[in-house]
Amino acid sequence: MYYSQDEWPGVKNLAASPKIWRDMFSAIDSENFGLNYDPSHFIWQRMDYIKPMSEFSNMIFHCHIKDAKFFKDKYDDAGFFAVPLEYHVPKIPGYGDINWSDFFCTLSEIRYEGCITIEIGDYSFENSFEERRQAILQSQKFIQQWVL
Repeated sequence: MYYSQDEWPGVKNLAASPKIWRDMFSAIDSENFGLNYDPSHFIWQRMDYIKPMSEFSNMIFHCHIKDAKFFKDKYDDAGFFAVPLEYHVPKIPGYGDINWSDFFCTLSEIRYEGCITIEIGDYSFENSFEERRQAILQSQKFIQQWVL
């Protein structure tokens, strides 16, 4: 879902919104076709990341646990057509704008039993192996309050 100057606004990830998902699942009716649900992708698009979880509960096969921080002042300066990394940054869980309590509560409500994967993309933890290790451990500790 990240774009560079030479890609934008052409998308490499077709599955970018619930509207597109409805079209995808209508065109491809298969029990083996589903979503890797990543709430951080909704943050920079300024979309609700909780509501679609109920509608597409049977189509969520996997979840990425990655946060994102949206900077309204940068967005107001760069605008809608800017490369998304100009106004948001990926963060480890708990360091961004996602309400993880709501997210994990909704996973429970839809009876999600699939895998979750901690996705580390936080630039604050990239300078050394030890920082990357710390990002994983902090992320794990953070999500353990909701996941056994």
